[in-house]
Amino acid sequence: MEIESGVLPAVRNMKDFDKALETSQATIVLLETRLSQLKNLVHYAKRANKRVFIHADLIQGLKSDEYGMEYLIREVKPDGLLSTRGNVISLAKKHHLIAIQRLFLLDSKALDNNLKLVERLQPDCVEVLPGLIPSIIEEVFQSTNIPIIAGGLIKNDMQVKAALDAGAVAVSTSKTELWN
Repeated sequence: MEIESGVLPAVRNMKDFDKALETSQATIVLLETRLSQLKNLVHYAKRANKRVFIHADLIQGLKSDEYGMEYLIREVKPDGLLSTRGNVISLAKKHHLIAIQRLFLLDSKALDNNLKLVERLQPDCVEVLPGLIPSIIEEVFQSTNIPIIAGGLIKNDMQVKAALDAGAVAVSTSKTELWN
């Protein structure tokens, strides 16, 4: 299963969830929601022929341990998981979901540590935050040869284009005006 190119709608609230279902994008990312809503959100998204990636670290009421991930994988049934946590990435891969390792690149030490983590875990895709630094997008891709999603602080079409031109396969954003 591949990551589609372009903008991936990243949903933070119910109003935006409805907008995401109306986009032409085949995939949506669920960022912040309550565990009690998650199964229904995934069900509605799949009824709208959308693939769903869930940011496991941001689901309120979900513990990112083996049992929490077991519930997510068996009961909620997303197509992919995003996380900063290695155990979540490993479990996603084990259960044949798309595994997206989220990297916060605050400085060169964080970059080095995260590249080692990616090398060890071998996720299907890497999300780089902030996604505003084209040279870092290029460096991470050259170091890992894993598709890159640029995310965080992207506010306009020029920034989307710069990230895609730098080699990102997609851009995730909660800015609804960028979704189409």
